Amino acid sequence: MILLIKLIRESALFAVTSVIANKLRTVLTLLGITIGIFSIIAVFSVVDSLERQIRASIASLGDDVIYIQKWPWQFNQDFAWWEYAARPVPELGELDQVQSRSQTVEASAFLASTNRQVEHLGTTANNVNILGVSADYDQVRNFELADGRFFTSLESSAGRNLAILGYDLAENLFPGMDPIGRNIRVFGQNISVIGVFEREGMMNFGNSHDESVVIPVNFMTQFINVNQDRHSPFIMTKARPGISNAEMIDELTGVMRAIRRLPPGADNNFSLNETSLLSEGFDDLFAIITLAGWIIGSFAILVGGFGIANIMFVSVRERTSIIGIQKALGAKKSFILGQFLFEAVLLSVMGGTVGLLLVYGGTAIVSRIFEFDFMLGYSNILLGINVSAIIGLVSGFVPAWAAARLDPVEAIRSTG
Repeated sequence: MILLIKLIRESALFAVTSVIANKLRTVLTLLGITIGIFSIIAVFSVVDSLERQIRASIASLGDDVIYIQKWPWQFNQDFAWWEYAARPVPELGELDQVQSRSQTVEASAFLASTNRQVEHLGTTANNVNILGVSADYDQVRNFELADGRFFTSLESSAGRNLAILGYDLAENLFPGMDPIGRNIRVFGQNISVIGVFEREGMMNFGNSHDESVVIPVNFMTQFINVNQDRHSPFIMTKARPGISNAEMIDELTGVMRAIRRLPPGADNNFSLNETSLLSEGFDDLFAIITLAGWIIGSFAILVGGFGIANIMFVSVRERTSIIGIQKALGAKKSFILGQFLFEAVLLSVMGGTVGLLLVYGGTAIVSRIFEFDFMLGYSNILLGINVSAIIGLVSGFVPAWAAARLDPVEAIRSTG
């Protein structure tokens, strides 16, 4: 143990001395490792951040929720778009039949959307996403309220003029004010605000409430036909406890075929989508991006590895006489080998650490500018350090092995 500590101490001193004495050479040598680690870890950090955000968005859709829609989320090779385009959209009236006929569904909700201008006094927001939803929407869709409440079943059925605002929209329409109990104007009508959603951030699939207004669908039907294709209507169903998605899909298939009176042998004119379809697609995408990150960074790391090997050969040549004296005093090959390997690893880790610091700074700047939660995770930090250490170990082995095999007499005679 004492020998190991001495080895580490001596190797660290040699490495630091070499860095101080040859600053420009060291910087240029380690630049390849720095760029390589920066490239790989930057890509991985971006991928991890995007994946985390997308997974959160998918989770908000519900892993135990089935979406009854016109279009499928996944297409096969024989996709005939014209057949799907001819399908009818789910209608509001079908929601009651799904609820009454299904035994596996715990809660279900209808949703349709349109874009309208939203006003409050002199403040106007254009092209706002207006979501008309039925009563059980709060049981099917995962969300939190920052203030207020969701509308009740009675208010939903009666088509009351009530609204829950997205966080960002509420901030824009009611700066410095509490929007609860105040009115907004949509469809030329006054609508009372009873709640505000928690801020959800940049979520994918158009699934964030931040810039939306949610109102009872029965109120929306007074102004638009929610059963039209252009309003993208669909039905969401959540499974009862202990019921799998596969069981619910099997039952819903039969229920929807019965509701639409499809004869035996006829193709389904509806799609039953679940979040696992999205997850599988993104798994493949992230795997490709990760592979691309390794390929991009590998070229820089390869150059950096040659740089480490070069600086170690120079270091061996400069310290040949010292190696001869060490061996003459009884130092074993393993001691010399370990000394130079440690130095190579230390230099490589130094370059990798600089790359990690650049990634950390870059993620902080990007997060601040784009308001997106980019971050350098602990797993990527460990990965960067481990890759740096492995590159140093591999690159420094040949020079270290050459140093360990030097003849002590010849080495002492060397002038360095």
